[in-house]
Amino acid sequence: MPEPKSEGKRETKTEVEKLKKAKKATPKKRAPSERAVSKKEKDIGLDVPVPGERCSDPKCPFHGEISVRGAVLNGEVVTAKMQGTVVVRREGFRYVQKYERFEHKSSRIFAHLPSCLHVKVGDRVTIAECRKVSKHVTFVVVANRSMG
Repeated sequence: MPEPKSEGKRETKTEVEKLKKAKKATPKKRAPSERAVSKKEKDIGLDVPVPGERCSDPKCPFHGEISVRGAVLNGEVVTAKMQGTVVVRREGFRYVQKYERFEHKSSRIFAHLPSCLHVKVGDRVTIAECRKVSKHVTFVVVANRSMG
C-alpha cells in the first residue's frame, strides 16, 4: 500500500529542522592566528613584534588609528631630539658605470615615533610608510631591531 504524501513531507521537515539545529550547535572553526594579539592591539600586517607597553598615541600603528602601507625600510636613528619624531639614515652603494666604481649614498628620512616604542641614537629600526603625519613625516617606526 503506498504511503500518503503528507507523511513524507513531515519527515523531510523534521530532517531539515535537525540539520538546522546541528548547524547552530556546532561552532564554526577558525584558523588559529600566528601571533597572539589582544583585542586592544591591531595586527599591522608586518612581521614585527607588538610592543608590550600600551600607548594612547593616535598616530601609533598598533594602538592608534594610523595604518601602514607601501615601503618598509631599515635604518639607523641619527637624531631623536624632536618631540615624537626621529631621523633615520639609510645607507647604500650605487654602481657608477662610467668610473667603474661604487658611489656611497645615504638618505635621511623623518619618521614618527610612537610613545610605546623607545629608541635612542644609534639604534637600528624598521620604519613603514603611512599617510602624511605632518609636513615632512610620511613614515612611522614599527620596530626597534637593536633590542633583543
